[in-house]
Amino acid sequence: MAVSRPARSPMKERIHKVLARAGVGSRRGIEQLIKENRVKVNGKAATIGDSLERGDTVRIDGKPVKVETAFTQFRRVIAYHKPEGEVCTASDPEGRPTVFDRLPDPGQGRWIMVGRLDVNTCGLLLFTTDGDLAHKLMHPSSQVDREYAVRVRGHVGDEMINRLKTGVELEDGPAKFTDIQPSLEDGDGQNHWYYCVLMEGRHREARRLWDSQGVTVSRLRRVRYGCIFLPKRLRSGRWEELDQRSCNDLADSVGVERAAVPQKTPDQLIKERRVSKKRVRIKR
Repeated sequence: MAVSRPARSPMKERIHKVLARAGVGSRRGIEQLIKENRVKVNGKAATIGDSLERGDTVRIDGKPVKVETAFTQFRRVIAYHKPEGEVCTASDPEGRPTVFDRLPDPGQGRWIMVGRLDVNTCGLLLFTTDGDLAHKLMHPSSQVDREYAVRVRGHVGDEMINRLKTGVELEDGPAKFTDIQPSLEDGDGQNHWYYCVLMEGRHREARRLWDSQGVTVSRLRRVRYGCIFLPKRLRSGRWEELDQRSCNDLADSVGVERAAVPQKTPDQLIKERRVSKKRVRIKR
């Protein structure tokens, strides 16, 4: 299998490509920032089509953006096992813990969350430093599926399953699961576990679909996002960095150019493992 290596960037590169790799956002989002005259290069307003080179200074809304390392095309992606009770935002006015509290220092750029989970949902949450990759993974046109393990309380018959797969009308439009399968480790009594798949990430869509049928969702856990599964070894509240092959598979699945993942020293890996363990809160 071919090994991805950090691409040798030319002397100059288009501004939207460099800023996307720096974690500013998607290329389309960066173009919008430029149209709104919010981006300055070396003190002058940037225009669409401008190029950057090493040594240029970039500011967005007056704040400096670190772009030097973005000329080397590295990409980082981590899988985080979100616990229930954490909110998917950088900060919370109510003081609740957020999914960003436990993440490692990205080194280059910033962590961009790929989709989100509601506060009562646990499971797989992806983060990347690549704005283009994040945008593609979330955009409906990419048709990236999300798989959930759900525990529902109430009677679930074949007719209900067929309705959920054919489509039901929710308050924000029609919705459906593309697949529903009973778990081999089903619950007992009125509680039953299923695996269900969605092709989009609308707000609380999985819960609302089951609610529309008069059954109650008591547990919801995302177990897969596209080709990335929640590792069984990854405990709640911890993260794991994706290796080169997984990053390549993820990029290939949405038609994004491959890029190398940064190689780390043994000392760096040990330090990050310690940080991941240290930040795990024990729920009592």
